[in-house]
Amino acid sequence: MADNRREALSKFVQYVATLSGDEKGEAQVFLDRLFQAFGHEGYKEAGATLESRVRAKGKGTRFADLLWSPRVLIEMKKRGESLHLHYAQARDYWHDTYPKPRYVVLCNFDEFWVYDFFSQSDPVDQVAVADLPERYLSLAFLLAQETRPQFGNDRVAVSRKAANQIALLFNSLITRGIDRTRAQRFILQCVFCLFAEDFELLPRGLFTSLIGEAAKGSNTYDLFGQLFKQMDTRPGEKRGRFKEVDYFNGGLFGVIDPIELVREEVALLEESARENWSKVQPPIFGALFEGSLGKEERHAFGAHFTNEADIMKVVRPTIERPWLERIEAAKTLKELQALRDELLRFQVLDPACGCGNFLYVAYREMRRLEMRILQRIHTEFGKKARAQAGTRPLLSLKQFHGIDINGFAVELAKVTLMLGREQGIEETRSALASGQLDLPLEQEPALPLDNLDDNIVQADALFTTWPKVDAIIGNPPFLGAKRMKPERGRDYVERLRRQYTHIPGMADYCVYWFRKANEALGSCTVKAPTSGRAGLVGTQNVRNNESRKGGLEHICQSGTIIEAIDSQKWSGEAKVYVSIVNWMKTQDPNLVPATRRLWISSDPGRGADLVVNEVDHINPDLTDKVFISVAKELLCNLEPARSFNGQMIGHESFVLSREEMSAIVSKDSASREVIYPYLNGRELLEHGRPERYLIDFQQRDQFEAARYAGAFEWVKTRVLPDRKRKAEEGKDAEGNLRPHHKAFLNRWWQLSFCRPELIGQVESLSRFICCSLVTKRQVFHLVDSKIRPSNLLQVFTLDDDYSFGILQSGVHWLWFKGKSSKLKGDYRFGEIIWNTFPWPQSPTLKQAQAVAKAAVELRQLRRDVMAEHGWSLRDLYRTLETPGANPLRDAQEALDAAVRAAYGMKKSEDILAFLLKLNHEVADREAQLLEVTGPGLPPCVQDPKPFITEDCITV
Repeated sequence: MADNRREALSKFVQYVATLSGDEKGEAQVFLDRLFQAFGHEGYKEAGATLESRVRAKGKGTRFADLLWSPRVLIEMKKRGESLHLHYAQARDYWHDTYPKPRYVVLCNFDEFWVYDFFSQSDPVDQVAVADLPERYLSLAFLLAQETRPQFGNDRVAVSRKAANQIALLFNSLITRGIDRTRAQRFILQCVFCLFAEDFELLPRGLFTSLIGEAAKGSNTYDLFGQLFKQMDTRPGEKRGRFKEVDYFNGGLFGVIDPIELVREEVALLEESARENWSKVQPPIFGALFEGSLGKEERHAFGAHFTNEADIMKVVRPTIERPWLERIEAAKTLKELQALRDELLRFQVLDPACGCGNFLYVAYREMRRLEMRILQRIHTEFGKKARAQAGTRPLLSLKQFHGIDINGFAVELAKVTLMLGREQGIEETRSALASGQLDLPLEQEPALPLDNLDDNIVQADALFTTWPKVDAIIGNPPFLGAKRMKPERGRDYVERLRRQYTHIPGMADYCVYWFRKANEALGSCTVKAPTSGRAGLVGTQNVRNNESRKGGLEHICQSGTIIEAIDSQKWSGEAKVYVSIVNWMKTQDPNLVPATRRLWISSDPGRGADLVVNEVDHINPDLTDKVFISVAKELLCNLEPARSFNGQMIGHESFVLSREEMSAIVSKDSASREVIYPYLNGRELLEHGRPERYLIDFQQRDQFEAARYAGAFEWVKTRVLPDRKRKAEEGKDAEGNLRPHHKAFLNRWWQLSFCRPELIGQVESLSRFICCSLVTKRQVFHLVDSKIRPSNLLQVFTLDDDYSFGILQSGVHWLWFKGKSSKLKGDYRFGEIIWNTFPWPQSPTLKQAQAVAKAAVELRQLRRDVMAEHGWSLRDLYRTLETPGANPLRDAQEALDAAVRAAYGMKKSEDILAFLLKLNHEVADREAQLLEVTGPGLPPCVQDPKPFITEDCITV
């Protein structure tokens, strides 16, 4: 098979040699033959598209030469064209394409440059067309049978391998009792030497030769100690073996306390030295190294790192794009010089910097921006301007600041930034030498290093003063409100809430960073459109409920969200979904962009592709819809109470199988009075009927409950011992029972929360409405009142078809989605949905009848289709995920039309805008003590009987 592929590719190479390399006339035939050489009939048969549209903000519609989603985007250039010059175009095409292709290829008929922008900004490989028969695995993603490519410049793979060896070495030191702080410092000094050697900051091969001597028996304490000391010795004081070693400074070698390594540890260091450390990505290495320490597996292969594509979702809109727009818009030398001066004063902060990966990318992009300014000055203006500007970037690491509570992360971040500067120097040197930058080469001194001890500091960011900066970036800790006390401790959380009284207690931890970042942006060092910006990664919940109130709602009072991602899987943590928010601390229309970018997940919480929309505003809930969070609670929805969470059992032994229920009642028929069919959300959606039973004594005292001997004995035997044990285990430091344990023990035979207020209303009805508490889509059902509802159901004590129709309608679903909180991408019912939802105020009897009729027909259709196909409700509603004619969709649309008519809503009217206006009108009428219409049958219905049919879920 490999020989056949090489033969096909050899023929392709011969064919390409006959082409002139004209981009317009020959690119398409080149691409078609390329696909054929990789085993396809052609590009079209493979499913690829030529001249694929790429829409970019402010740039209109552009066309990529070929898109084969989700594998690759290929952009062709004429023969002889320098591919260096088209990196920015390739990256922009990739950024503005969705779903995003894994790889981007630039080609000029003679060579392929392959990019993986998810992981690194430079090519993962460069392959000459002539070498393709032997090196085709670099483009293995083009094969008909997709194969893992093998790249020659895969910095992620190199970084992961290097981090693994160093992590194993560090963990070995800790295992044999070396002080952790000492081991960390020593490891970082070794790592820096490995980098420095391959960057030729140290004489080439010097550190590797010392490792070789150690492998032959020399003492690493002496060898490394002498080198480290020389690296911190100023010029003029050098002597001895390492007199040619330059002065490094930087603080890293301020403390010299080397460690004598054992043979196995030297072997690990020797193996790591074989890697090309100039190819190692410092932020990836740092994240992998930090993530591997203290873990059970004790190596870096299982550790996660934040990929560059995700970091750029913060750095690009907050720093890179606004600066680049200003640079490209500049017309005069004076404007460019002023922009450079401004850029060199621009300050950046990551207040949860970890190992410094966000700061590293921000530094790299700002350095590229300065080089772009210099390039424009040298290509567009005269000799005097060129001489004055020079070709050396002057951007300083001192413009970058970080805070982290972890001391080792702080030291890692300093090293990451120092190495980032060295890689920046190498990138500039390479770009100048290759012609990517049309500038004369000017040597940039790599040493001494910047001392970043005052820039990157160890502190709790929420209880320390932040430096004055122009941009704030980062990803604060992903910690939900309910996990704060277990993770941080009660004392810390209480201190936090005393300090930040304006943030609701149930807000997620990251919200405190959002709020403080917004306050810190009030005093920027540079007053310009590029200043006063922030980009932070938050939990998904940052856009919901209390978290939103404490953070984004406050931010939007004085600022503008300019770009956001509503939900995406985060690369830096396993199984974590996040929201990303970029904002400006201004609402000045002369400063904020006219349109914003809102990235929406096509399937939230499930790793789906993001789709970008250009919108004129972004709300605190990260939508561009009507912001219904300003809706008011309606008294008519609260009194009388009609919405309840179901019963919380508190102990699994209250729930019985059918066989267990039969066994109890066969011995004690009286127990049948306190045993009920039991339904939860899963059974509702999957089985459509109760599968189990529940012992529910309601509020009967112990003597009354004991009359039902079979059920009582069952609970006494299985529940009482556990409640005693939990009460004992939960005693406080003084030996007292905690209040909730005491309450449960005092009424051990009762459900934890039996909901008497709910059950009292349910028992007066023939049936009730309910839905799953957490759901992907809105599905309501009517349930026989003899059935007990689980706390995983939300129950509405209404039994008529009209009310069912209103709740099942698309009108209600839009309100449901807009007001609900999220749980891993699914929607969770909250009382705020019910409390604020305005019901139709003045429907006619005919309109109410139409709603009820459509509701009955919808339920009848559901029953018929489910019976015919043996489907569950979940199966049935999943059919809506596929396009095409669907009777369920038709029935739902008929119901929606009837409900809109009951509201008096025009077909083209924005539903949320209509409901929000109606909500305010109802609230105003209530304030004036005027009549309003709340949940249930409207006043036009004098006889409710025709609206209460018999169909419902039964046993």
